[in-house]
Formats: sequence, structure tokens, C-alpha cells
Amino acid sequence: MGFGMGNNGASSSSSRLDPAPLLPHHGIASGEIGLSSQPKTFANVFIAVVGAGVLGLPYTFSHTGWAAGSLLLFAVAALTFYCMMLLVACRRRLADEHPKIASFGDLGDAVFGAHGRFAVDVMLVLSQASFCIGYLIFISNTMAHLYPIFAPSSSALLSPKALFIWAMLPFQLGLNSIKTLTLLAPLSIFADVVDLGAMGVVLGQDVAAWLAKPPPVVAFGGPGALLYGLGVSVYAFEGIGMLGLCINLFFTMPVMMNPVYEVAERLLHGKRYCWWLRWLLVVVVGLAAMYVPNFTDFLALVGSSVCVLLGFVLPASFHLKVFGAEMAWHGVLSDVLLVVLGLALAVFGTYTSLLQIFHSSSA
Repeated sequence: MGFGMGNNGASSSSSRLDPAPLLPHHGIASGEIGLSSQPKTFANVFIAVVGAGVLGLPYTFSHTGWAAGSLLLFAVAALTFYCMMLLVACRRRLADEHPKIASFGDLGDAVFGAHGRFAVDVMLVLSQASFCIGYLIFISNTMAHLYPIFAPSSSALLSPKALFIWAMLPFQLGLNSIKTLTLLAPLSIFADVVDLGAMGVVLGQDVAAWLAKPPPVVAFGGPGALLYGLGVSVYAFEGIGMLGLCINLFFTMPVMMNPVYEVAERLLHGKRYCWWLRWLLVVVVGLAAMYVPNFTDFLALVGSSVCVLLGFVLPASFHLKVFGAEMAWHGVLSDVLLVVLGLALAVFGTYTSLLQIFHSSSA
């Protein structure tokens, strides 16, 4: 297998894997109605991937420069795909011994035991909840800018941004009470259409603004800007027609919170659906959003810390543990370098993002 991800052992068990593992087997033979389908799955995946991370890229490119930002984005995309394939290779190799691997956490448990699952669960909850915090920040800041109907307040809980978040919470409580992703698919499809339309509008406005008065641009920013850009780029691989994009993010939140609910309900409610636990988590996310000042700086912090570990360090660590004994030296070296690089980027990227947040707060 390519990319040093293993050899025949990994591919030998792949024939026994479900070609569509995300779609449950509820067919005619069992007499049950299918819960999901490929279009519904695609709608949920699309809305989860194309969202808040894209919003932070223009601001990031203004820091890194257009050339450096483009190179960084393509590099992160390639590295993300590579690490995703590492996880697929691990799952295929362990399919016979652990046939019920259905999630990142299951894979962590199969490779490193309870500690592996715990590491995945913690970072997954932090990343997904942070995504949703970013959604609420963007929506509330946008609404407060477009509709300045509330007076400024020194209290973070009563600021115009916070009041819009309070107004959204009842609707989010209802949406997040929906039990399965399948039932959210129609909302995801609607949000996808709105998202594409919103991005089309903003691209048209950007071109018009550029032609009217071209702004000054740079090709390459400083080293600190590159680390900042890395965080946002990693986050983006999880609009502004302003109001249209707010609608998209509003309906994206239940999809992105679903992994958080899976972990919380498994740990605290015996893997059973629990509406009050979901409501509590939504309120916690809403309160956190009220206290976070800057949208893009927050994206950079999340991407530089949790997302780098979740997207790069853990896949390489899992792959090294599963295939390390049989890989050639260059395969082992690539995994080790990826772990070291990921840890270094997480440390320095987090430091740079925190500096940017403190600088923005004091400005």
C-alpha cells in the first residue's frame, strides 16, 4: 500500500470490510426501512466540512500573503488526506481482530486500549464543541453588526453578541434534540444550498470590490503569520453572504455536535439518548461563545492545538503502533517525523494564536 501505510496484510482484510460503513444495513431482506442513504450522508458530510473554517481563510490570507496562504492550504490538504489514509489502513489491518470498529474512538481503543479511546474522545469533544462555539460567534457578531438594535454592555452575558446568542438558544435546543443525523439530513441539504448561494454572492461582491479598488496584497508574510495560517487551514479541513451563511452555520451546529453527544451519552448515560444532557452541552457552548472575542483568532487557536493533534499526531501514532514492526525504516521515519512535526506545530501554533488573541484584546 502506498504512502508507507502497510502492505498485503492491510489489504487482505479490506475485502471483508463494508464498502459503505457509514450506511447501516436496514434493507429489504431484513424487512426494515433504510435509516440512511448516500445522498443524506453526503449532505451531512458536506455541511460538516464546508463551514466556519472557510470563513477564516480570507482574513488568514491577509496575514500570510496570498502565495504563502495558497501553498499552506494545499500542503495541509495533502497532509490531511495522507493521515486519513493512515487511519483507513489501520482499520483494515485490525478488521479481523476488531470487527466492530466504527469510529475514531473505536480505533483508538483497538490500538492503544482505554488510553487511546480517552485521547480521541477528549480531543474530539474539544474540537467539535469549539467548531460550534465558532459558529455561534460568527452568527452573533454578524447579526449584531447588521442589526445594531441592542445597546453595548460591559457584561459579556448582556452584550449585543450575547443577546443574539440567547435568542438562538431555544431554537438550537430544539434542533439538537433530534436524535439521529439521518433526521437532520433535510436540514443539511437546505443549509448546503444556502451555503453555496452565500459563497457565490460573496465571491461576486469580492470581484466587484477588487475591480473597483484593488487592495494592496503581499505574497509572503512573516513566520508568525505562517503558524497562524496553519491553524486556520487545519481548522478549515473539518461564507459572506452574511445572512445566508449564518443560516448555514445555524443548521450545521446539530451535525457538528453529534460526536460530542455520542461521547457524552456513552460516558454519562449508558449509550442512551439523553435530551437534558444535550441541552446542557448546548448551553455550555453558548456561554463559551459569549466570552470569546474574535472569530478567526479562535479558529487559529483550535486548529493549532486540538485539530493538529487529532488530524496529524494521532493518525501517525496509530499507524506506527499497528505497522511499525513490519515497515521499512523510511516508513517508520515518516510516521515519527509526522508525530514530531505535529507536536511542534501544536506548541508553536498555539503560542502564536494566543499572542494574536491577547494582542487583539488589548488593541
